Amino acid sequence: MGDPAEEQVDAALALIRRLPQEAAVVPVQVLGELFNVLVRKGGKSRSDARGASLSWRDTFPVVETSSEVMLAAADLATDHQLGIWDAVILSAGSRAGCRLLLSEELQEGFTWAGVTVVNPFSSPRHALLEALLGKGAE
Repeated sequence: MGDPAEEQVDAALALIRRLPQEAAVVPVQVLGELFNVLVRKGGKSRSDARGASLSWRDTFPVVETSSEVMLAAADLATDHQLGIWDAVILSAGSRAGCRLLLSEELQEGFTWAGVTVVNPFSSPRHALLEALLGKGAE
């Protein structure tokens, strides 16, 4: 039997490959979290983690964290008891016009400012994610 963490990584990468590239954006905060996870949990060197962050930056548009995004995130964190960095990601996604935020950390179905949180590993898949994946198959 395979490593569950490795299987989840493989499933996440397979899902990302199915997404229409023009439909995905990466909040800059996610690049920082990627770096942190690769170094602290993945045992990667800082150089390798930097390379991975640059690869994601080069593949998808990156949404910057502006003062407006940060202030909206502070309101979101206060009003809904979210961690500030999760709120920054959600706020940046909203600012970029996203309809979906893929996250296994946040509560699936939570919607704020037009963005719905969807756990990409839930079964059955959320209807919005399934519809987006259907577009990628065309």
